[in-house]
Amino acid sequence: MLPDIWKNRGSLIAPTMDDFVERFFYGWPAFSGETDVMWSPRTDIAETEKEIVIDVEIPGMKRDDIKVEVKNNMLTVTGERKQEKKQENAECCRVERHYGKFERTFGLPDTVVGDKVAAAYKDGVLTLTLPKTEKAIPKEIAVEVK
Repeated sequence: MLPDIWKNRGSLIAPTMDDFVERFFYGWPAFSGETDVMWSPRTDIAETEKEIVIDVEIPGMKRDDIKVEVKNNMLTVTGERKQEKKQENAECCRVERHYGKFERTFGLPDTVVGDKVAAAYKDGVLTLTLPKTEKAIPKEIAVEVK
């Protein structure tokens, strides 16, 4: 049997400061039998001269459970991570992973070609590559000396 301090640590009864920060920024985890709670996967965004790359961290998902949509200069990633069935006699003391539906939406700048967005999913990371328009790519101009 687990000590009470372990059972209550991070629960709704006695949450820790880390739990408040996590839930404020990333949403409340969904538990089976409760409502469809949404959460937001963490992302990294990088920009080069030719493209913008967004890495979305969603481990444990199948490629078919992820949807990427570009509409009205908005890029939206949606999906649902289902919780695995636990053992019948197991006592759950803490759940830190997020389950349930998620959605992340990004506004696309005018410098991105929306219909050429590419998506790849590997090792729990969805990589979205957003190519820039020709006008947005910097060009070098030779300067003549007279």
